[in-house]
Amino acid sequence: MRFSVIIPARHASTRLPGKPLVEIAGKPMVRHVYERARESGAERVCIATDDERIARAASAFGAEAIMTSPGHPSGTDRLAEAVTRLGLDDDHIVVNLQGDEPMMPPALIQQVAEDLHAHSGAAVATLCERITTAAELFDPHVVKVVMDESGGALYFSRAVIPWDREAFSVTTEALPEQAEHYRHIGLYAYRAGFVREYVRWPACPLERMESLEQLRVLWRGHRIHVSVAAQRPGPAVDTEEDLRRAAEAMAKQGW
Repeated sequence: MRFSVIIPARHASTRLPGKPLVEIAGKPMVRHVYERARESGAERVCIATDDERIARAASAFGAEAIMTSPGHPSGTDRLAEAVTRLGLDDDHIVVNLQGDEPMMPPALIQQVAEDLHAHSGAAVATLCERITTAAELFDPHVVKVVMDESGGALYFSRAVIPWDREAFSVTTEALPEQAEHYRHIGLYAYRAGFVREYVRWPACPLERMESLEQLRVLWRGHRIHVSVAAQRPGPAVDTEEDLRRAAEAMAKQGW
């Protein structure tokens, strides 16, 4: 099973400007992301960016970088341009690894690629993990996912799904013992041809309401396969506080 990893990385982050180049443990964050991707067994890893500073930094540590349009509305659109410019075959598996995931376990990158390879009827593969606290479940920044018995995504939402009518009528301060709620992990595997098709579709009403791109896939009648992550992902970095947590986690691991 062959796959590539593309890392969309833009400089103009709203909450943490210049985020890909912020240093953690002596390296720019995008380098940590690149190294995790290289450790996953991918045959090719490419950083797709709209900023010459990121491209120069990538070249300095030996990464392949490709310049893409600054006008892309999302990382998936940037990914699609990179897929086309790299000339990847329609059936080639591509993992979209966000540029703010410096501690994404390489095993999860490999897992999501293998999942797509194993499920020929799925257009997309992604991962999830069990939610264990009420605070996380009721946080709208935490995306929840519900699956069918074979792992097919039924829906993604910022709301609480499924809603335990009996338990939550008593309290929403704690999860019932039998609760099964899952947090979506934003790591995706696609086939290159599907990525090119996806970005030609307009955003669907559900996607606009929830601000979740993956709902466009379900809206169009395609299947997303979801597996429980083989291990817990490290912290993503979107704010100064996230940056501090990531640095502390790396220090504990001796990075």
